[in-house]
Amino acid sequence: MFKGITIGVVIPAHNEADAIAAVVEGLRGLRNQQQPLVDRIVVCNNASTDATRLRAFHAGAEVVDEPQPGYGNACLAGIAQLKDSDIILFVDGDDSVDYAGIPLLLESIQAGADLCIGSRALADNERGALTPQQLAGNRLATWMINCLWQTEVTDLGPLRAIRRSALERLDMQSGTFGWTVEMQVKAIIHGMDTREVPAASRRRTGQSKISGTWKGTILAGYGIISTILKLYWQSRRQFKTVRHPDA
Repeated sequence: MFKGITIGVVIPAHNEADAIAAVVEGLRGLRNQQQPLVDRIVVCNNASTDATRLRAFHAGAEVVDEPQPGYGNACLAGIAQLKDSDIILFVDGDDSVDYAGIPLLLESIQAGADLCIGSRALADNERGALTPQQLAGNRLATWMINCLWQTEVTDLGPLRAIRRSALERLDMQSGTFGWTVEMQVKAIIHGMDTREVPAASRRRTGQSKISGTWKGTILAGYGIISTILKLYWQSRRQFKTVRHPDA
């Protein structure tokens, strides 16, 4: 618990057997005034074919299975288990997060933010933590968001914290690679208080299923860019409808 606020963690994990125990143990080791910082940790075993499920369970996490592949599908399945949490914290299952930065996200939410993104662009990352594909993709996606909505987004960081009430308003739909950008863009469209804090990244354990392959990189890039454009045109149509109800 963090200053009287209950914290639930969602960890989407597809074949992360080599890393998942370290992720769960790192989160369980976080303390707030000698008490556990997070109340519940849910690992969503997303169509894994290795020992991800077993190792997450033995590390102390609650485990839910989502056989339908997709980052967003895994996140949605994890969220469904945390109906009693005031804040939902999303953490990747590859052990690339510097857990010391997590309290900064929670401080921002406690101070009034609806959504807080852990920005790798604002942090001092371990050398090699981000691949050239990740760096280029983030720059393109954030540039598009900033141009279309006049914002100052710096990262589509997977480490993020959001109020449950805000998350419910967003009505998340993406089951795959568009999940993170959908959350950020919808928060902008809804006028939510969105903030960024530095969140350092380190080299992940094992090879990324996205940036570690050309297929994953292309599919992720397409999913992110298409989601941005889709949400932009949807918001424009809604604006025109509100402004010209008789049109």
